Amino acid sequence: MKYDIVITNAKIMTMASGQPSIIEDGFIAVKDGEIFKIGPMPGNQSTLDAQRIIDGSRSLVMPGLINAHNHAPMSLFRGLADDLPLMIWLQDHIFPAEARHVTSEMAYWCAKLAAAEMILSGTTTVADGYFFEEKVAEAFQEAGLRAIVAQGVIDFPAPGVPDPAKNIAHAEAFIADLQGKNPLITPAIFCHSPYTCSAATLVSAKKMARQQNVPFFIHVAETLFETNQALEKFGKTPVAYLNDLDILDKDTFCVHCVHLAPEDLNILKETNARVITCPESNMKLASGIAPVPEMIEKRIPVLLGTDGCSSNNNLDMFQEMDSCAKLHKVNCQDPTVLPARSILEMATCLAAEAFGLGDTIGSLEQGKRADMIIIDLDQPHLTPFYNADNLVYAASGSDVTMVIIDGQIIMQDRKILSFDVQDAISKVNNLSKALG
Repeated sequence: MKYDIVITNAKIMTMASGQPSIIEDGFIAVKDGEIFKIGPMPGNQSTLDAQRIIDGSRSLVMPGLINAHNHAPMSLFRGLADDLPLMIWLQDHIFPAEARHVTSEMAYWCAKLAAAEMILSGTTTVADGYFFEEKVAEAFQEAGLRAIVAQGVIDFPAPGVPDPAKNIAHAEAFIADLQGKNPLITPAIFCHSPYTCSAATLVSAKKMARQQNVPFFIHVAETLFETNQALEKFGKTPVAYLNDLDILDKDTFCVHCVHLAPEDLNILKETNARVITCPESNMKLASGIAPVPEMIEKRIPVLLGTDGCSSNNNLDMFQEMDSCAKLHKVNCQDPTVLPARSILEMATCLAAEAFGLGDTIGSLEQGKRADMIIIDLDQPHLTPFYNADNLVYAASGSDVTMVIIDGQIIMQDRKILSFDVQDAISKVNNLSKALG
């Protein structure tokens, strides 16, 4: 058989069964976008006939990273309002900037820029939530990025949805237009938060999400102010409030979950809701530290995201993995907390499983789609390379030399092949002049 792509002589970290064990001298054969064969190098290399043979010597092949939470169009606001508390940052700077500058053109080009940043740093799948999300989906599709794209819902006039009374109908039409059209794009719904969406909106949005069988994303308990506000207004925590509204289930992704009461952990466990932690955003906004070790101990699925780069300020998942691991070690004063292997799971196979993509991506196994990245190990900071822990504690997105998504080479030798990155940079720079 002649394969489409064969990678030879490479270290391969499969993440099969959640384990970052490494095939020291292995190969991967790709046919029709699928991993057809994977294993140690055969004695007779002539059996690995392919249209494209890639020598993986001094390289590591691993599953592409999954960024579980992002707001791609907010690339325009990177560095716009730094060093501020979240509510001041949001209400005095971000919301007004969004009202004036978020257009379909802005969403498209800033999502293109975000796609470039993610691809160049090894992300092959992203879960995104914003407005004009149909333009985000278009940008990601052209970039070749796998994505879960969630239309934003909020109870006041929003970009693309000037009448809040039509927010659910708009999201439903968005889902209907995208569902089943492209295997790389999964539509979803994103209710901003319990403090910007009424109970009626939350219930209606979740009902629609269940009917359409799509993921439901929501910011939850990001700040102490939000939690105290919920206690004062509803007499219960944000998590308990959402639970009473029947919002929480396995298809609900609660983003942040920084300020949780002990009973909140039990609710998340019992409802099988998923949590997405964004440690760098939480650190930068001084929102606090999510109880990730406690959640993992209770077997609550916890995924990892960068958040939008307006509050991070980058989309490098390698940096996010490093920050997540070290933040919780120092917070717990325990170097054994959140070992590198757990962090790698959060950014690969565990995220894929939580998003219902476990049979498709998240690990390198025969029959799965070929979403993988190649990392150059011939670098001072990656030498010697004893084990996969170095990927969390020493690697960075700039070490990624090739990105393959669904069997297509999207980035090679640090150059994106699917679209003109300089064009996106130029367009976003032009858009930014209106903010300066």
